[in-house]
Amino acid sequence: MELNHDEEFDFLQMGRTNMVTKKQNILLIVMDTVRRDRLSIYGYEKKVSPSLEELSKEALVLEHVVSPAPWTLPVHASLFTGLYPSEHGASQERPYLKKDSTTLATSLSESGYSTACYSSNAWITPYTGLTSGFEDVDSFFEIIPQPLLSKPVVLFYAWFWRKINSKPRFNSIATKIVEVGNEIHEFLSSKNELADSKTPSVIDKTINFIDSHEQYFVFINLMDAHLPYNPPKKCRDKFAPDVDPNSVCQNSKEYNSGSRDILEDEWDKIRQLYDAEIHYLDSQLGRLFNWMKSNNKWDETLVIVCSDHGELHGEHGLYGHEFCIYDQLVHVPLLIKHNNIDGAIQNHQIELIDLYHTIIDASGGFVAEKGTPLDKKRSLLSSTYRQFEGSEFAFIEYSKPIVELQQLESKAKKSNITIDKHSRFYSRMRGIRTKKTKYIKNEIITDEFYQIDEDPNELNNQINSKNSTMDSLTNSLSTFEIKTKASWDAIANPNDDTTSDMDEQVRNRLRDLGYLD
Repeated sequence: MELNHDEEFDFLQMGRTNMVTKKQNILLIVMDTVRRDRLSIYGYEKKVSPSLEELSKEALVLEHVVSPAPWTLPVHASLFTGLYPSEHGASQERPYLKKDSTTLATSLSESGYSTACYSSNAWITPYTGLTSGFEDVDSFFEIIPQPLLSKPVVLFYAWFWRKINSKPRFNSIATKIVEVGNEIHEFLSSKNELADSKTPSVIDKTINFIDSHEQYFVFINLMDAHLPYNPPKKCRDKFAPDVDPNSVCQNSKEYNSGSRDILEDEWDKIRQLYDAEIHYLDSQLGRLFNWMKSNNKWDETLVIVCSDHGELHGEHGLYGHEFCIYDQLVHVPLLIKHNNIDGAIQNHQIELIDLYHTIIDASGGFVAEKGTPLDKKRSLLSSTYRQFEGSEFAFIEYSKPIVELQQLESKAKKSNITIDKHSRFYSRMRGIRTKKTKYIKNEIITDEFYQIDEDPNELNNQINSKNSTMDSLTNSLSTFEIKTKASWDAIANPNDDTTSDMDEQVRNRLRDLGYLD
């Protein structure tokens, strides 16, 4: 039976079958750094996202979605493994998936899917293991000449990345690599308003891939809403008129370190540029969706649109998406288009890692060797979704921010500023959230407890108000830590540049790259 859009939506609200009878094509879209509250589908007064509004007419818009971390690497690792950050281990302390990890793409590829990954995010690369299992990959490192990305070379760089991050004393070298990548990104974006956006290319590649494959899984990450903001003039004229991107602070470390102040007028301009970037991203999504509808690819495809984390624009005295796990970063948007999803799940608090199980379920349930088995109670396609003990909780983890911390310290040093070693900048964090409450366990600073149904901006820390709710959260977080074998073991000084334990081959390669004398 064929349904028009209105009928289809009615069917969506009526219920779902208990199983998916046919493998679905799958399109997973991550809008990197897009805040939930800056989208009109979530009540934002500016119509920055008309394409998502159109999608919402036939997709479910989820209200209570929590990301497992506040930044790219651990979130995507969770999406691709179905594991929490403490389980998959990808963090700034160890910035890659465990060697024996089996990714979502690997499972889908082995079950017959053609798989593609298109992104301009520097963390989604062969180096970190996140592109493992994808047959067609176009990542941030397309700026490197293709002969330098032959399979043996890619394998070498992946090994090299793990090698320099295998011991904390080498972290400063990894930091330098990331810094170079960031500098390239900032340089390109400063020269051309579209230079920092691979989005048109990503959309084109996605269209070509879908058009040429019968059974596909395509993952895309769109970086437009990530600093620095330099939207196309058309979008800037609409949402940031008369704002020169080069006239505002585009480096979060300058503000966070205290070396640069930002007044409210400048914050307003920054937010306007951010809106314009989201609008541009949204227009490109609209182009993709319209093509799929016009070419009979839409109805047969499970479409998932989410963000990995949000962004802070001065809230809590911070800029960017580091050094905290407040809701501006971890309460994320999520839209899902699939006939078998019940509108009743809007009553649940959802964890972003549930998307792993949802996609495995939609693809037939096959999981490759050593992959995380399908848990039907974590699949949004299942009638038993989140029917398990503790389902009301969502968990968030933030490891020691080595790369960001070193960049912060560098900015501070240049301005003769000393950063307090007992501040949040040096603290690992772990959180547990319900729809009404949130407890944050901090390694260094004071723990936090918020009644987020009454205090959504998390301004009133009630950690000293002893109550049974907070006790329940702390006990459940302790249970989570035991279950996931999470620990905060001491790490070595990240500023130690000693390379004496490195293989000579690695030291020679570092010299070739300019990281060692």
